[in-house]
Amino acid sequence: MVDHSPNNSPSTDGWSRRGFLRSAAALAAVPVLLAADPAVAAAELPGFPAEVVPYRSAYRNWVGEITADGLWACAPADAGQVLAVVDWAWRNGWRVRARGSSHGWSPLTITEGTGAGDRVLLVDTASRLTGLSLDSDAAVRAGTGVTLEALLTFLEGHGLGLTAAPAPGDLTLGGALAIDAHGTAVPADGEEPVPGHTYGSLSNLVLSLTAVVWDGSAGAYVLRTFRRDEADCAALLTHLGRALVTEVVLRVGANSSLRCVSRTDIPAAELFAAPGSGGRTLDGFLRRSGRVEAIWFAFTEYPWLKEWTVAPVRPLTSRHVTSPYNYPFSDNVPTVVADLVGRMVSDAAWYLAPVLGNAQLDVAALGLAATLSSDIWGASKNTLLYIRPTTLRVGANGYAVLTRRAEVQRVVHEFTSFYRERLTAYAASGRFPVNGSVEIRVTGLDEASDAGVAGAQVPSLSAVRPREGADTAVWLDVLTLPGTPHAEAFLRELEGFLFERFEGTRVEWSKGWGYTESGVWSDEEVLGTRIPESFGGAVWDAAVDTLDRLDPHRVFGNGFLDGVLVRR
Repeated sequence: MVDHSPNNSPSTDGWSRRGFLRSAAALAAVPVLLAADPAVAAAELPGFPAEVVPYRSAYRNWVGEITADGLWACAPADAGQVLAVVDWAWRNGWRVRARGSSHGWSPLTITEGTGAGDRVLLVDTASRLTGLSLDSDAAVRAGTGVTLEALLTFLEGHGLGLTAAPAPGDLTLGGALAIDAHGTAVPADGEEPVPGHTYGSLSNLVLSLTAVVWDGSAGAYVLRTFRRDEADCAALLTHLGRALVTEVVLRVGANSSLRCVSRTDIPAAELFAAPGSGGRTLDGFLRRSGRVEAIWFAFTEYPWLKEWTVAPVRPLTSRHVTSPYNYPFSDNVPTVVADLVGRMVSDAAWYLAPVLGNAQLDVAALGLAATLSSDIWGASKNTLLYIRPTTLRVGANGYAVLTRRAEVQRVVHEFTSFYRERLTAYAASGRFPVNGSVEIRVTGLDEASDAGVAGAQVPSLSAVRPREGADTAVWLDVLTLPGTPHAEAFLRELEGFLFERFEGTRVEWSKGWGYTESGVWSDEEVLGTRIPESFGGAVWDAAVDTLDRLDPHRVFGNGFLDGVLVRR
């Protein structure tokens, strides 16, 4: 994350905060676009569709660990132009990778080492595939390049909304659906589900989708619309980048106003206590509101707990918010945090992880008070979206543990106890593998009935695809700076614990998983056995077969997906 070139040498205290912030800003910027010389483009892309302008572009994923410079890219104006580009790619031996906001960690778009000479074409969806319109009183038609913030803003203007949503508003809808993005929500005690809503992932709201697929009878790729009750739709609802979807119709329902209360006064030992311990437990907040998130900074005792409550009328003590991103202290790297991160990265001062954790907690506690953000209320979008691209860029692993609602506290207690014990043991030997936070969210599963369509298909590869004996998912993420020593070994231990301890463990596709002692997305047992088994062999193979049949030439894919999405 830090440029070590002579022109950005560390300052007298060992690091330049300006250099760090400049690097962070660069990662947040729109990918660099380099106008192509028409003659060069014609020579390197012979026969490229005349109505689509190719250009050279860089690619950076969320943390800048997967990068590429000078890739060929284009921004089709509509689905017809997308089809023309795909047809050209197939006929010329190229691969097509849809790019939205690049807000992900895993190598689902491109793999590390992809270069300008490779036959990989980026298709930018975020520039022009952004149409929005009401399809009915309870459905919205959206281009897959539209951002979640734009989608939620449009819905809000029509009195519509979602039960839950991911915190970053810059995610494109297509990217979110490809990896079954989610928020945090289960029914509170006594809460009745609202028509048009789901407690599962965004993929569970799809009523229909239009994708570019192979038509064997035509001997060509074509645009085809799949209804939610069609068998093939199951694999496309969460396709991991093995398909290209241009437009979707989502079921939506009446919007709600939410109150979000933040607090940092409950010890982790109490919040994550064993079931039956009493006190202020995560389970207690879930019963009351159904919507919680815990952010537990490394080496601290007091998590930042957010609790959302459905509140049609503004509570007396709540501040009315009319726009999202109401935690500026976390969206913009504070000086104290930037200074510590800079020292850790440039001076290899990883032992400062406990200091950084406590600084982040202090910033959160003080920031909530200073910005009057500890108790806010407004239309759902304005409390659900709270992460901007300017936030501190950290690596993240991710898993969903599918369990019964009554077992959520036990899952959280056992995981956090293991995490604390291992982190303490590592620190005792002078190793500090985590300098970010643990983030915990709880959602429902992708119940097909939420779509309101007879015969609706369940998303085959969604992490919250229902499984027998489960009705709830506990999402567990651990965040740490890229390049932190011993992180992979530590996260490998956590991953092994989750798979061994909880039968319902699945990976969160967009984040880190498949750890070896020194790498990620590379453990053969996780990739080849644990992941397919977590979905059931028949479901996994059927999804792979469908994706292969709809794209037999593997135009939509990369080297990583070629090795993961295979029959077992």
